Amino acid sequence: MATAASYETLDWSVDADGVATLTLSRPDALNAFDLTMARELLSVFTTDALDDDVRAVVVTGAGRAFCAGMDLSAPGNVFGLDESLEVTPETLRDHLSDPAYDDGVRDTGGKVTLAIHALPKPVIAAINGAAVGIGATMTLAMDLRLASTKARIGFVFGRLGIVPEAASTWFLPRIVGVQQALEWVYAADILTAEQALAGRLLRSVHEPDELLPAALELARSFVVDRSPVALALAKQLVYANSAADHPLDAHLADSVAMWHTSIGDGKEGVAAFREKRTPRFTGLASQAPRILPES
Repeated sequence: MATAASYETLDWSVDADGVATLTLSRPDALNAFDLTMARELLSVFTTDALDDDVRAVVVTGAGRAFCAGMDLSAPGNVFGLDESLEVTPETLRDHLSDPAYDDGVRDTGGKVTLAIHALPKPVIAAINGAAVGIGATMTLAMDLRLASTKARIGFVFGRLGIVPEAASTWFLPRIVGVQQALEWVYAADILTAEQALAGRLLRSVHEPDELLPAALELARSFVVDRSPVALALAKQLVYANSAADHPLDAHLADSVAMWHTSIGDGKEGVAAFREKRTPRFTGLASQAPRILPES
């Protein structure tokens, strides 16, 4: 198993259980998000994290911050957007994959969060310090968020005259509800870890030295002696069916997923249960079938 990859703004390693640690690593800049970090995060979640040796990903920050938001020191349009293009919903949809619009109009944070969301494996945020702007919204695409008592989280876009990005207006209301999401966005305040926990953004709060070990142990508990295919399908089902129009949609997807797992790792799981032994699953996340209709 390859245990490390080389990046300019990130550190990446994978342990023997397949739990990867992804560290945002610009500590002198409080891990501020720049276009290099955006490209490298996109690369991690569309290449390295898809390797079947990787079973789960824990994301944290180097030093005293998780990510202090977009690096506003860059010259020109700090978000890397091309101000010369005509941008309407219609032109963007029609030209979504065109290089000019892909590079010059599409929100860089959104491309990252879409890749995180699409990863068919558990992704856990270990928020060790300041998580502001994209530092907060990138965690919304992750499946669970743990935080240090020193974490500070802010959806501060209103203070900069911009809007919540990174598809956060899809993720945040699903996590905390519309009312709480709007209050945080309107107020643009910095939340303590305790306030974020009370608002249901966080799963748990930990002392600083205990945060990363807790996140890694949680990830390990999800994947050791578990079927990667079943986990991949379960993630797909929960996200899709939580927004489905009718329970019938969930029933149809569940039925397809149950059929596929029953003829695969499900056979081994049942046999192991009957024989009172540890299962030996052989399915791979990359082999998870499509279980939802194409949109």
